[in-house]
Amino acid sequence: MTRTPAEHTKWIIHGERVVDENPHIRLSVASVELPNGVEFDQYVVRLPRCVMTAVLDEAGEKILLIWRHRFIIDRWDWEVPGGYADPGEDPAATAVREAEEETGWRPRSVKHLFTFQPMVGSADAPQDLYVAYGADLVGRPHVDEAEAVRWVPLDEAQRLIERGEIVGGATIMAVLHARAVREAAPRRSP
Repeated sequence: MTRTPAEHTKWIIHGERVVDENPHIRLSVASVELPNGVEFDQYVVRLPRCVMTAVLDEAGEKILLIWRHRFIIDRWDWEVPGGYADPGEDPAATAVREAEEETGWRPRSVKHLFTFQPMVGSADAPQDLYVAYGADLVGRPHVDEAEAVRWVPLDEAQRLIERGEIVGGATIMAVLHARAVREAAPRRSP
């Protein structure tokens, strides 16, 4: 069989065996073949869709962040709110629900920015990033969600990234995107 140029470097999957599975993760071993004929087993992680929300103030100058401990990396960091989409749930509804649960602020509306895969070499973990401009305080965050909730100026959020106080990929993308949108906006004359 002759391969097209685009298929020349495509790996062939001969099968995949599930090692462990629950509602939050599926770990499997895939038998793969490289274009040069070398065959080997590769661990594959599959995660459900996760949705994060960059909640910005109406002026687009501040972003709503939560301070939380992540036990897997054993460190505290600032993050945008987010979590798993429930089965059959519209991701936009997830964006609003997770923001409210984790911050106590309900976004007035949300817009899908993009979907990304954070670990394409070893995991299928689709993540959606939404943006919201404006939110209403409707309650308190769930006790298990955050140590602190804070509106952070975008320039300060950039410095938090540079100091390693923001390490999550979705939050870094949210801050950089919000700053790029702000910089591209026409300047208001005084």
